Amino acid sequence: MNVNRSQLVQFRILGFPGPLSLQYIFFSLLLITYLITLLSNSAIITITLIERRLHTPMYYYLRNLSFLEICYVSVTVPKILSTVTSHGRSISLYGCMTQLFFFFALGSTECFLFSLMAYDRYLAICQPLRYTTLMNRTMCRGGSLCAAIGGLITTFPQNILISRLPFCGSDINHFYCDSPPLLQLSCTNTYLIDMMEFFNASLAILTSLLVTLISYVYIIVTIIKIPTTTGRKKAFSTCFAHLIVVFIYYSTITFMYVRPKLSFSFSLNRVVAVFYTVITPILNPIIYCLRNKDVKEAIKKHLGLETNKEIN
Repeated sequence: MNVNRSQLVQFRILGFPGPLSLQYIFFSLLLITYLITLLSNSAIITITLIERRLHTPMYYYLRNLSFLEICYVSVTVPKILSTVTSHGRSISLYGCMTQLFFFFALGSTECFLFSLMAYDRYLAICQPLRYTTLMNRTMCRGGSLCAAIGGLITTFPQNILISRLPFCGSDINHFYCDSPPLLQLSCTNTYLIDMMEFFNASLAILTSLLVTLISYVYIIVTIIKIPTTTGRKKAFSTCFAHLIVVFIYYSTITFMYVRPKLSFSFSLNRVVAVFYTVITPILNPIIYCLRNKDVKEAIKKHLGLETNKEIN
């Protein structure tokens, strides 16, 4: 018998299939990853706030990225962890819609922030004489605000439409509330929502990816012109590491949200979802900050490691 929207007040998230022992292993690995993500991103926020040397546009954006990552993983991972128990798999309709909204809003904001960070590096490397004029405090704050507004604009319309759908089932074949499995549960035609989601996802993902790639093309061309081999190697190492994060994040979210909806394989989708909800948030602080010489020196300074080294 069909279940309409007025009767449906709760969904059941199916989570990971398999025996309970395997689910406990996944729970442990995910919990450790989640805690490391929280600690590493919190450390970056703290160190970039208290160290005056790091009060620059680049670290301002990195601090915003770390804050976004903390919020992003906290929207989904605690619920994923709770699906190990049968009681923890239940989520209310409004809880599901709230999770869906923040998941997409934060993800879209992160896309726009990636493009801002790439543009910041482009100005610093390719336009060094104009950098301080173009990338001032007002520009940083305005850019971050525009990224957040862009995230809301590309999320709000389809979220409202999804929340008003009649649903004929309650089992969400995923780890958390995501639009593809929710649309599969709808009793009505979701073509309009599919097209709106495709358009908004394309707007957020492809435009920010284009800005990011163009910025890095100019950066790489400039790096090639560096006369010293050591300077080129150092710059290429940094750019290559940044591009790894960009590639993993954009390739997985593009696969999920910027493609035809006819060939959904939910098992594959759940594997892909792990990368952009769990893997990239833990990679970002490692790639962008913890490999950075200035950040490492600041951490050592505030932990007293430099003082101890000098005394010894």
